[in-house]
Amino acid sequence: MLNELKQNDTGFPFPIDLSVIPEVVHFFDEDTNTFSYVVRDPESQFCAIIDAVLEFDYAAGRTGTAGADQIIAYIKDKNWQVEWLIETHVHADHLTAAPYIQDALGGRIIIGNKITAVQETFAKVFNLGSDFRTDGSQFDDLLADGDSYKIGNMTAFALHTPGHTPACMSHVIGNAAFVGDTLFMPDSGTARADFPGGDARVLFQSIKRLLSLPDTLTMYLCHDYPDDRAIDCKTSVAEQNQKNIHVNDRITEDEFVALREKRDKTLDLPELISPSIQVNMRAGHFPEKEDNGTSYLKLPLNTL
Repeated sequence: MLNELKQNDTGFPFPIDLSVIPEVVHFFDEDTNTFSYVVRDPESQFCAIIDAVLEFDYAAGRTGTAGADQIIAYIKDKNWQVEWLIETHVHADHLTAAPYIQDALGGRIIIGNKITAVQETFAKVFNLGSDFRTDGSQFDDLLADGDSYKIGNMTAFALHTPGHTPACMSHVIGNAAFVGDTLFMPDSGTARADFPGGDARVLFQSIKRLLSLPDTLTMYLCHDYPDDRAIDCKTSVAEQNQKNIHVNDRITEDEFVALREKRDKTLDLPELISPSIQVNMRAGHFPEKEDNGTSYLKLPLNTL
């Protein structure tokens, strides 16, 4: 059940309880450098899954479930019960496995309520017509800033952190925050902000909101792109404030915007952006099958 809380003296629309320590298990998809998480209430068998990956062979148009099956097997072995399948945003670099896992384990698929802005933008990009609903109804639940939900006995809170996309939502669960693509490890910086609906200045403001969380709070990231170190999925608020190469406590908003916009102009689009967005903004479901029994994805020419 979702609950809306009032702003409190922490400066956030929810209380922060660092004494709550969720059990966090990460899974890594090497093809897309993506971390998925299982987050369990340590006082019960209830858990949530965050940003699960469905493999996709673009050339063959074939999906794969090896990573999702690993998560399913792990949860079944532990005899845990899934309450939520959380999407931090509409990913542009991988397809979500949320519906596949939901079929196997149950749970409700949830995303930020600004998904409607993403759907409206990309419904036009892919010319989806009036049959495609842009009200977020493909998802089981939509979260607004400050909403709360339960994972067993733990209370989790939604924090709207747009800029990379309009619908980016971070999730604060006890002493942990799951920040999606908003931030990377300090030596990798921050997410890009040049996709349709992205905004570097809004991204800076969202990151500053995240970095005003308690210093000792652990941040779990959606991606890691190391050059000369081991893959890592977590950092802290203090480490980000001190060391992030794009947005530490010495970099101004204007400096960040100039840096981010300059860097974004040099970046190629993710290889899977077209299939990912079409599937993910449908909560992981594929377009309706056509009269030959096959589902199709579109590739817009000279548009993105």
